[in-house]
Amino acid sequence: MIERLLEAANAGHGGVLVIHGEPGVGKTALLEHAIDAARGFRVARTVGVEGEMEFAYAALQQLCSPTLDLMEHLPEPQRDALAVALGLEAGKAPNPYLVGLAVLGLLSEAAEEQPLLCLVDDAQWLDRASARALAFVARRLLAERIALVFAAREMGDALTGLAELHLGPLGHRDARALLDSALPARLDDRVLEGIIVETRGNPLALLELPRGMAPAQLAGGFGLPAALPLSAQIEQSFARRLARLPRDARRLLLVAAADPTGDLALVWRAAQLLGIAESAAHTVESDGLLTFGSGVAFRHPLVRSAVYQASGADERSQAHRALAEAIDPEIDPDRRAWHRAQATSMPDEEVAADLERSAARAQARGGLAAAAAFLERSSVLTPDPARRAARALTAAQAKQQAGALDEALTLVASAEAGPLEEFQRAQVDVVRARVSFAEDRGSEAPLLLLAAAERLESQDVQLAREIYLDALTAALFAGRLGGAGDARRIATGARAAPASPLPPRPVDLLLDGLALLITEGPSVGTPMVRQALSAFHSDELGEEESLRWLWLAGRAAGFIWDYEGWDSLTTRHVRAAREVGALAELPLALSTRVGVHILAGEMRAAASLVAESAALAVATDGRVVPAYGALALAAFRGDEDEVTRLVRNDTADFLARGEGIGLTVSQWVTAALNNGLGRYEKAFAAAEQAVADSHELWFSTFAMIELIEAASRSGQMKRAEEALDVLSESTRASGSPWALGVEARSRALLNEGEAAETLYREAIDHLQPTRVHLHLARSHLLYGEWLRRQRRRLDARNELRVAHDLFSDFGTEAFAERARIELEATGEHARKRTVDTLGQLTPQEAQISRLAAEGHTNREIAAQLFISPSTVEYHLHKVFRKLEVKSRTQLARRLS
Repeated sequence: MIERLLEAANAGHGGVLVIHGEPGVGKTALLEHAIDAARGFRVARTVGVEGEMEFAYAALQQLCSPTLDLMEHLPEPQRDALAVALGLEAGKAPNPYLVGLAVLGLLSEAAEEQPLLCLVDDAQWLDRASARALAFVARRLLAERIALVFAAREMGDALTGLAELHLGPLGHRDARALLDSALPARLDDRVLEGIIVETRGNPLALLELPRGMAPAQLAGGFGLPAALPLSAQIEQSFARRLARLPRDARRLLLVAAADPTGDLALVWRAAQLLGIAESAAHTVESDGLLTFGSGVAFRHPLVRSAVYQASGADERSQAHRALAEAIDPEIDPDRRAWHRAQATSMPDEEVAADLERSAARAQARGGLAAAAAFLERSSVLTPDPARRAARALTAAQAKQQAGALDEALTLVASAEAGPLEEFQRAQVDVVRARVSFAEDRGSEAPLLLLAAAERLESQDVQLAREIYLDALTAALFAGRLGGAGDARRIATGARAAPASPLPPRPVDLLLDGLALLITEGPSVGTPMVRQALSAFHSDELGEEESLRWLWLAGRAAGFIWDYEGWDSLTTRHVRAAREVGALAELPLALSTRVGVHILAGEMRAAASLVAESAALAVATDGRVVPAYGALALAAFRGDEDEVTRLVRNDTADFLARGEGIGLTVSQWVTAALNNGLGRYEKAFAAAEQAVADSHELWFSTFAMIELIEAASRSGQMKRAEEALDVLSESTRASGSPWALGVEARSRALLNEGEAAETLYREAIDHLQPTRVHLHLARSHLLYGEWLRRQRRRLDARNELRVAHDLFSDFGTEAFAERARIELEATGEHARKRTVDTLGQLTPQEAQISRLAAEGHTNREIAAQLFISPSTVEYHLHKVFRKLEVKSRTQLARRLS
């Protein structure tokens, strides 16, 4: 498998392999084999070290250091992010996924010169930041000359889904052969069999266990240790060997085990401080436990573990204290602080403060997990109860931001055990609420955030208002499942909040507008929301504000039927997220934008965003991405099987997370699908469920459109009139062409004769100049169906032909088929669709093609789509072949 991976990488098809198995089973030996087999390859490697898991990007720095001279070839945002992450420059904390993209770019650059083999040993001990970056790279290898091989004890969350090889123990015959080859003399068969059974075919155990046994044990076969977990068994074998070493040799091994960097000079400085003789180095090397080369390397990670665990607490403290004294505080203050903390068992404010400063530096590099670990230890060593609680709270906030939700709650509980000020208690509420929202997007989060916002009012008005908007957002997600924390209650609380300091920020206007929209209705709330959207269009909007709130502003534009605002704000959000590499934000931005393309009839563009959003979800630790875009796309494409599958799979998740808005989406798209298929009774039933939550601002409004059409077609006119009254409240308050067109068409369905025809024409006139082509096509369809029933066949043909052509071009199959049936009922055959080679492009190929046609270079496209330039080139080659074009100029003409 390794050799096939290398052959593919050499041919320009990058790949990844995760080798996993128990300690001692031979993973590192396979990595060494990979190096031997990688003739002509450049090799970069790194090792996860258990003691370094709290140092952000420690493993990544080791992997990238040989190629750092190529950083100048990276786009500036990537170059800056990587430089800060690796401590080469000071700057704002980088987005972790932008760091991952920079690593992908850096390794791709290195692989341009010659194929590259990247090895990651002991991946289970990678620091969180490095693990995330390397997993990101692993999931995006396609057309690069890179082979990436991980070795880990188990797959773990970061590596789940990658190509894997489980390495099991040796069979009996091979175990016997290995054991025979390692023994100095022939042994009794009973002894051999006993060792084989005891080691369960583990190669390292087979080699090490006999070395730790006394001659009498080997000779007679008595005294074999009782069955233990394998790693513990091997560690015990190493511990027995350690016990026979001189004291200085054991102390030297402990110093080396206590320092995870393998820094030879540092180990020797610490050893000299402890008075360890140089002869100790020869002793440990000759025993095969440790080697001193360019660095200090243990024969196996279990040796390090055995050395450390076999030592007493006082001995370990002495080793860490010596290492701390040997480190220059100007050069490596964080590692010095870490060793001082390990050497300290009693509260010590000086050490705790040192750790707090290290946490600040880690956070500045984007190492949230590292910062949280420093702060957690700092709080434990803090003598003053109030300061201890404050540090525990800060650690909890860092844990929550890093995604360690259970640990965040544990630290919150620790913080609550100490004296807290009112502002800190509000921060406790915020952490609990954000953990709740991250876990299930509904349920308890709205009320927890509301309580936090109310507490913050007297402390920080601006922050309080932001938390109120968070609470309102959580309530909108919770929807009908919000219980006591429903949107009206949260909006009422928000309206009672202190006014924002003048001039109001865009976020303040958005909070006021949404609260008014929910509590007072569209006629009162729409003008304020419109004012907020205008503020969000401002060029003065900051980066942080853009990333945090633009998705909600874009969604709010949909609430008030502002298609252009929805389009421009979501475009801006996607661009802002791409520019700074905010991959965690991007799936939500893309999902919010999908509807813009669906309404425009641009199903291929919508599909590319859905596909990219799903791919990014995998790249960003598999975070849950709203399925709303995928559901809507499948419904309007008329893909009944896909809608059924998605609704079935997602409904349980929505219920489990308390995400009521997801239920509304599922029911709305089911109604839209069935209206397209002409199944009006089913469409009516689904739409009735979708509009059950009167405070759901968006999807229930869209469902109202489907309800009116389905009700009017299934003879339930009274219900259709009631729905129209609700719909017209928001459409009239908006007054946009989109809103007025939809209302006119819906009203036409409830009228007869000349009044109906006037309304159908009015709807088409409103919608014709807009980009809301899907509703324009539906208006032509309904008007054509009405004309046919009035026995005006020629007039009906014109409308139905336009509708059919539009739906066919969009790829909205159900509505196209409905239009075809109606058109043929007038006596005209619908045009057959020609084979569209553009339809053969995958969503990613379509997206890359569009960007290339717009004049973007491969590097620019790669930066936008979070892939490598080699992958862009790979996809463009396939596009050129499929579309039969030979240049980007021809591609641009073909796409136009």
